[in-house]
Amino acid sequence: MTSSRISVSVDAHAPPERVFAVLTDWRRHGEWMILTRARVTAGNGHSVGSRLAAFTGVGPAGFLDTMEIIEWDPPRSVGVRHTGWLVRGTGVFRVLPREGGGSTIVWEEELDVPFGAVGQLGWQVLKPLNAVLFRFSLHRLAALSDR
Repeated sequence: MTSSRISVSVDAHAPPERVFAVLTDWRRHGEWMILTRARVTAGNGHSVGSRLAAFTGVGPAGFLDTMEIIEWDPPRSVGVRHTGWLVRGTGVFRVLPREGGGSTIVWEEELDVPFGAVGQLGWQVLKPLNAVLFRFSLHRLAALSDR
């Protein structure tokens, strides 16, 4: 299995505390993350060791991404270890204060790409699309945080 990194960021008008609160309100995940609904499956969802499940797809077509929170540093960062059969690796959201106000939201993933050379080739095709979708989702998070 090979690993691949993806990182995107957007600026938000809202302060880090507000962005982090919206980001980690797992029930509202579907309001900003495209085609994805999340829920807490163990723990309180706001501490290391809590577990989450996120379904990405349309109707029944999609995949379940199970995760464990491995980093919890409000309002700066939340990191997860992906533990599912398809999505494995780590991800982190960072919310950085901007000089003059507002925030920069950074989403980074270090993913283990399955299926050998075929998976790596597929990831090279999908990575630019994923970056666009991740960035689009972060723009939605920024807008939702401004409300």
